[in-house]
Amino acid sequence: AFAVRENFDFIAASFTRSAQDILDLRSELEKLDCHNIRIIPKIENSDGVKNIDEILHVSDGLMIARGDLGVEIPFEEIPSIQKRFIRKATNAGLPVITATQMLDSMIKNPRPTRAETTDVATAIYDGTSAIMLSGETASGSYPVEAVKTMAKIAECTEKSIDYTQAFRTWSRSEEPNVTSAISHATCTTARDLGATAIITVTKSGRTARMISRYRPACPIISGTPDEKVLRQMSLSWGVTPILIEEKDNTDDLFDHVVRIAKKHGLVRDGDLVVITSGAPLRMSGTTNLLKVQLVGNVMVSGVGASKGSVCGNLCVCKSEEEVRKKFKAGDVLVVSETTNSLLPFLRMASALVTERPGMNSHAAIAGMALGKPVIVGAQNATKILKCGTTVTVDANRGIVYSGVKCFPA
Repeated sequence: AFAVRENFDFIAASFTRSAQDILDLRSELEKLDCHNIRIIPKIENSDGVKNIDEILHVSDGLMIARGDLGVEIPFEEIPSIQKRFIRKATNAGLPVITATQMLDSMIKNPRPTRAETTDVATAIYDGTSAIMLSGETASGSYPVEAVKTMAKIAECTEKSIDYTQAFRTWSRSEEPNVTSAISHATCTTARDLGATAIITVTKSGRTARMISRYRPACPIISGTPDEKVLRQMSLSWGVTPILIEEKDNTDDLFDHVVRIAKKHGLVRDGDLVVITSGAPLRMSGTTNLLKVQLVGNVMVSGVGASKGSVCGNLCVCKSEEEVRKKFKAGDVLVVSETTNSLLPFLRMASALVTERPGMNSHAAIAGMALGKPVIVGAQNATKILKCGTTVTVDANRGIVYSGVKCFPA
């Protein structure tokens, strides 16, 4: 009743022995008309170890409480249990907390032992979602130093992990469903395109948790209209939650969440992001949409060498050979510079964007002769722009906009 009255986000159930313990606790919460407090079982005895699979099936996460667990079972079994439990919880898409005696010596000393430093790092290498301090901050003499030390170890350890390679070797063991398939596809797309971030829109937080379990190399930005879900998502690995408003259609929703992410400084103009959500909107558990989007309207700018504007799909090429392989009639051709050998493709292009500046450049002269919208001097255009993206080329202003943009006559 106290947890419900105080609007708790989580309840950690101590000495969980079986799934029934979690179900009993959930039943008590439901009697109080509470359905949104997440339950984290603390595994601290041999029964909990034995029944871990059924416990995870009805739980919202997992805490490996190694202190009391080491009293109940042989201490030499703790490392293998920790590794196995982290893997099981991650496979289930649940956040897992590794806790107890992580920096125990810092209760009395300002610096940890080398063994404690390695212990914290090992939990991170194993894939834990969170590392937790106990006595170090509750009753220790150096609580602030303990938090700073743990954060420093975590940041250094995570920098040494090749998350891209880890994702390649990831093996899925769960029954396939739409949400897990879309989550996996989202991470694959983000990896293949070198996305700056994955952005999810979620009602319950499940989408963010499912993506989190694949440990993508880029940040996961998760938008939700629910403040409690916002706080709860903070426990999931790699997730930065942001509060958003509900919208009536997916286009408005995606534009809104990108705008909020940009406002918080999480993405910036020109960044490529992969967005995932569900339809119909406002319904939990319906993740089935994936979209690749560039942040901001202005993608690149240069000098307009001709007049006019046109919409089309980008064909970004770094060599003449690439143009011959990838170009399709009507594409907006983006190259470093042009030569006479590219004239057949320039005639079929809807517009031309080049990195080389100058109104006397080959691209400027050819574009004006062919009556095509041309932008020259667009710095890093072949790096920033991505093939297949729909853009508007405004040669009057020398700007390439994301999407279809209408201009007044």
